[in-house]
Amino acid sequence: MVQLRRQTDCDGDDRPTMTDQTKPDNGNAPARPFAGLKIDFGASGGAPLGGIAMVPAAGLGGSVPTPTPSTDGPVETKVLIIGSGPAGLTAAIYAARANLEPFVIAGSTPGGQLMLTSDVENYPGFPDGIEGPELMAKFRAQAERFGTRFVDLDVDRLDLSARPFRAWARGVEYRGETLIVATGASALWLNLESEQRLRGRGVSACATCDGFFFRDREIAVVGGGDAAMEESNYLTRFATKVHLFHRRDGFRASKIMIDRTYGNPKIEVHTNTEITEVVGDAKVEALRLRDARDGSERTMPIDGLFIAIGHRPNTDVLRGWLDTDEKGYLIPHEHTASRIPGVFIAGDVADHRYRQAITAAGDGCRAAIDAERWLEEVGASETAATAGH
Repeated sequence: MVQLRRQTDCDGDDRPTMTDQTKPDNGNAPARPFAGLKIDFGASGGAPLGGIAMVPAAGLGGSVPTPTPSTDGPVETKVLIIGSGPAGLTAAIYAARANLEPFVIAGSTPGGQLMLTSDVENYPGFPDGIEGPELMAKFRAQAERFGTRFVDLDVDRLDLSARPFRAWARGVEYRGETLIVATGASALWLNLESEQRLRGRGVSACATCDGFFFRDREIAVVGGGDAAMEESNYLTRFATKVHLFHRRDGFRASKIMIDRTYGNPKIEVHTNTEITEVVGDAKVEALRLRDARDGSERTMPIDGLFIAIGHRPNTDVLRGWLDTDEKGYLIPHEHTASRIPGVFIAGDVADHRYRQAITAAGDGCRAAIDAERWLEEVGASETAATAGH
């Protein structure tokens, strides 16, 4: 995920992944959560996902990459990629192998949502699972192996009025004959200090990714739309009971989802109920609740909390350039192509349905192949036009 300036809230469905599970490297070695990266959830400022900052930790064998922008004029490339999650890095791998010399503006918090995922067990090729940061480090190393260049900065502004397409990050201009937008999307959270502190320790935002870890547990979901109800119903496959909390009396969800939720004997619905605190030190232990009608408070023991209040696609800097739907997600026009020839779209910035690392990676592959073919077609056309003169 890449942080873009001038973010605004836009209700959506997407959710990042995180669990409260970590695994040792072998039977005797200690667990290394986040592949040796320490996640500082107390950072301030405008970083995505509530100001999360990465700092090097022992065992990583080095430091987090630092920005190294050129100061000798614009950085030029055949394929400019914005974003460094599975979509952006897969696009970089394919573009680099096609000798297109891609350049990735990775964001100040590179690696996307998987940097906050301790265990990834549904990505093919890793039968024992893999930690999210380690998986993204492998993505990046593979892209670098084929010559991809990176800068870990946020995009300030774009100019897509003509080729080469231009992006600016911290005063440096980057130019691409083609552009792949893989900026991802940011989850909406409750903005509780305790919620931020317990992310990955029982607080999650993806039932598909993390529901398995809550088998035979009593858990909670917060939200009032279809996403919250879909997650609640899905989680009943694992949990002994699911509590669905919504701060209002009515739901935004469709009638069929409301009926399905109320008809599920393993789901208990709590309307007019606000979560004011997630209780626990090392893991989620309970929720502190407030009645929105009379202000009374109570505490409910719980083993996990899933946040399903929406998502915000990182498209603000693209506003006015590319088409978006009513929730702010980019709209591809043909395959991964945008309405601007030479600009392509990949990953969760356009996907509020699947929201998985593997689908984002597939989008990155498609976008890189589309960009390569577009460059070939444009090159052939320009050669023919030159020959005609």
